[in-house]
Amino acid sequence: MRIAIFQRDAAHRQQIERALTPCGHACMPFSDALALARALTASTVDMLLLDWPGSRVADTELLRTFRAVNGSQVPVLFVSEDASDESVVQAFSVGADDYVSLPVCPLVLRARVNALLRRAFPDRCGDMTIAAGPYHFDTRRQAVSVHGKPVLLSTTQYRLASLFFSSIGRVLSRDHIYAMVWGRELHTLTRTIDSHVSRLRLLLEIDEPNGFRLQPVYKSGYRLLRLQDEGEALEPA
Repeated sequence: MRIAIFQRDAAHRQQIERALTPCGHACMPFSDALALARALTASTVDMLLLDWPGSRVADTELLRTFRAVNGSQVPVLFVSEDASDESVVQAFSVGADDYVSLPVCPLVLRARVNALLRRAFPDRCGDMTIAAGPYHFDTRRQAVSVHGKPVLLSTTQYRLASLFFSSIGRVLSRDHIYAMVWGRELHTLTRTIDSHVSRLRLLLEIDEPNGFRLQPVYKSGYRLLRLQDEGEALEPA
């Protein structure tokens, strides 16, 4: 999972990264709240670890920006040296999903993070199958079938496909996709993602007859839409 971390203290920030990276999480560390706020307007993440209290940007404003881009599904965990009951209550009142006081045991932090992620993204956590319309993913074997017929995909193609089908309806930014599929942050413009998406559409026949549309999102990335949901959303109440 891709996790943005805002922590002003360098030692705490590094401790958090060391606790989470062995689980396979891609961490985006920030020491400045304004830099994080700017990043969140252009990039998507699966979780936000946020220091409390904020520094130059009000926590409510930072959370509002985050929710606007990433939606309410994405969990927010406050990690702070402030362990007062007042701060914990205030953090939950502005949208926190959990609160951890520092110093924290790396195993405890890891367990809390993974619990929130499992709750928010059950299809992307653990050894499970993903079923969506005619598409079936076996995450243990990294195999996919369409209408019961196996489709041979490369490792990269499988990672890309399973990312989209476990995130139906979510906008995924290009750097988010690159970090989760290629395992590193995207620092330069590249057509790699676009060429892989085009190839994936053909291999998996992601089109209207199969009930899905994989569409580009202007100045952001891509989103996989379930057309039935799209049609239902257009029906009058």
